[in-house]
Amino acid sequence: DTACKNRPLDLVFIIDSSRSVRPEEFEKVKIFLSKIIDTLDIGERTTRVAVMNYASTVKVEFPLRTYFDKASMKEAISHIEPLSAGTMTGLAIQTAMDEVFTEEMGTRPATFNIPKVVIVVTDGRPQDQVQDVAASARTAGIEIYAVGVDRADMQSLRIMASEPLDEHVFYVETYGVIEKLTSKFRETFCAANVCALGTHDCEQVCVSNGRSYLCDCYEGYTLNPDKRTCSAVDMCAPGRHECDQMCVSNNGSYVCECYEGYTLNPDKKTCSAMDMCAPGGHDCAQVCLSNDGSYSCDCFEGYTLNPDKKTCS
Repeated sequence: DTACKNRPLDLVFIIDSSRSVRPEEFEKVKIFLSKIIDTLDIGERTTRVAVMNYASTVKVEFPLRTYFDKASMKEAISHIEPLSAGTMTGLAIQTAMDEVFTEEMGTRPATFNIPKVVIVVTDGRPQDQVQDVAASARTAGIEIYAVGVDRADMQSLRIMASEPLDEHVFYVETYGVIEKLTSKFRETFCAANVCALGTHDCEQVCVSNGRSYLCDCYEGYTLNPDKRTCSAVDMCAPGRHECDQMCVSNNGSYVCECYEGYTLNPDKKTCSAMDMCAPGGHDCAQVCLSNDGSYSCDCFEGYTLNPDKKTCS
């Protein structure tokens, strides 16, 4: 039960090591990071972790592509040294966007739909602008958690964090009790999402519902009374399709077709009468008369139409 089967994350810790964070306090931050890592399902295909360290400057301690096991990750964290001096929180978030959340540094492509998550741990007030940088990070799809310790400026934390703020802003009085937030993050990242665990029995779509789940079906299918399996809906039932002339059901979907003498328009729904009298479109010996998607044959003056309605004598 200690390792959670959370859905995969690309998780970046941004930790403040400015002058106000004493060495023994910085050690507690490193323990806090290790404890959170212990609760996660770490791996190349599951949760990847990067750590950034900042003060007046920003240092990427390791990107998302470096470690895929807890032991080497925690070992690397244990060797991180504080940078001291200022608190350039905005610069740190900008650096995360520019240098860490990139595919070459191990962030997975957008098509994978892996959540990008940042946890900022700080005890001060940023000495640069965080509002616009944090806003552009959130717009880029990065979820930001702000952890404030001791003298941390609550207003700055709220400006940084994602909505809803009561789920993304945390405060502890001292670094000595920061570990109590471990369980908070464990719950946040380890909501028992039965759909993500793959232990459900839905045939097509699983919809997470708190600690339970419901089954659903793809468009064009309907849920059977067993609430698990799906059946294709007759998409050609009246009122379900947009075909001008003929609807052909096709495994939960449909295609439109036209009557003989008509051709399907580029919109794939409506039909236009073909000119049946175009060369090669008819079999009249002499004269072809077009008639709304059909045709009839006729003869030149001095000839009469034979019983076959095609040739002339």
